[in-house]
Amino acid sequence: MGLDSGIFAALSLGLLLGLKHATDADHVVAVSTIAGEYGNAWRGIWVGVSWGLGHTTPLLAVGVLILLLKEAVLARYEAVAPVLEFGVGIMLVVLGAQVFFNLRRGRLHVHAHAHSGADHVHIHATHRAGAEPREAGRHGFFRPGPPMFRLKSYLIGTVHGLAGSAAVMLVLLPQISSFWVGVGYLVLFGVGTMISMAMITVMLGVPFAVGVRYRGLDRAVARIAGTASLLFGFGLMADLALGTALIPF
Repeated sequence: MGLDSGIFAALSLGLLLGLKHATDADHVVAVSTIAGEYGNAWRGIWVGVSWGLGHTTPLLAVGVLILLLKEAVLARYEAVAPVLEFGVGIMLVVLGAQVFFNLRRGRLHVHAHAHSGADHVHIHATHRAGAEPREAGRHGFFRPGPPMFRLKSYLIGTVHGLAGSAAVMLVLLPQISSFWVGVGYLVLFGVGTMISMAMITVMLGVPFAVGVRYRGLDRAVARIAGTASLLFGFGLMADLALGTALIPF
């Protein structure tokens, strides 16, 4: 009974840490820069799931090594963790700059579409303003559409995977005696991040979905997301390289 309760506690902890981990400020800021690419908040589900898959990939690989080799691998990871976190800062700056570059080039813009006799609009950042995008089937705020893999979200999640507070869940791995319970802990942590980030991205997509109906509002929301990403990225790099305390969390 004690063993069963210990396994349940470890697996539950993995899921709960995953649900909490996706809410870290740097994660939310990064995903906010791509949350409005469809003008459909519900499609943020797949953006968030793709991010969660990317975040889980390096954690699962390193986590399995820690389960096998214990502190030897963990010590090496902790030594390079600040470098990985600095890489997150660079990525946030790039994402923020990309938002403003797309705005300047006119790639973040509104298209009007008519499907099945109904007119509606979409915001796009995947083609030039003068080009007609390829749209498949029906759209709308309440239609998630078919599952899709978002490579950009996956790569952002991968960069985040071994940086920041992810170290907390890895530190606990050597304390788990069973290899398979440890793997289950890692998998449920990944599931938790996917669920949480999918929900967060849906919420982040709401202002964009509303903004496409009001001239200029979509661009204002995009500028806010881009500015937040730039400020957070530069602040994170300064804190790591110069010892400042610009990011208080």
